Amino acid sequence: MKDHDKYFKIVEWSEDDQCYVGSVPGWIGKCCHGDDEHKVYRELCDIVDEWIELYKQDSLTLPSSTAGKTYSGKFVLRIDPELHKALVIKALGAEESLNLYCQKILKQSILTQSR
Repeated sequence: MKDHDKYFKIVEWSEDDQCYVGSVPGWIGKCCHGDDEHKVYRELCDIVDEWIELYKQDSLTLPSSTAGKTYSGKFVLRIDPELHKALVIKALGAEESLNLYCQKILKQSILTQSR
């Protein structure tokens, strides 16, 4: 496995730029673009390789890998007490647990942003 395989690489269409844009979430922002998504991906891999080499030359610690991880499905979220109360009321109104209600809201939000 190459070092660049340890990181999520995203190539997505940008309506604003009218082209494909490549990035590595949590590490390298939007850094390459073009009309061919496969070429953008290859360029993105080259950029990640360059960054890894620079980190190694400067004796810097590489960011934690993001690809190939497994997730437990649990995380702790600290929110404002008033928001907590409002969510509980909404969940009760929907006759759902707070957990299920929040999961549905988060899923809708992610799906809406993906469009």
